[in-house]
Amino acid sequence: MLKLEIITPEAVTYSDNVDMVTLPGAEGEMGIYPNHVPLLTQVVAGEILVRKGSEEILLAVGEGFAEITGERVAILTDMAIRSDNIDEAKVEEARRRAEERLREEVSADEEAVLRASVANSLAQLKVKRRQRH
Repeated sequence: MLKLEIITPEAVTYSDNVDMVTLPGAEGEMGIYPNHVPLLTQVVAGEILVRKGSEEILLAVGEGFAEITGERVAILTDMAIRSDNIDEAKVEEARRRAEERLREEVSADEEAVLRASVANSLAQLKVKRRQRH
């Protein structure tokens, strides 16, 4: 078993023992099983797949970091939302507004925030749409 903890600034989004985790790393998708070599890696906006027995859980995740040990995966991220909790219409609207704002003249700081918002929105839409298939 592997202890998975996903922590956002607001709360502990997920905390349970699982069989395996797939997460979106900066170098590509990573599958983590118990007894994995210790590792600290960057997480990019995308989807996390959690396997626990026969259950599969999908979460949309934003940028952050993952600390991996043989028994534990701790993910610190700016966003983590279970696919069941994603409101596709609201996310699509937020993505559209951020993309429109990016077409205007904005400061470098605001541009970074808007690009992160678009990436987070796209991650949520991907997870929500995958859940339906």
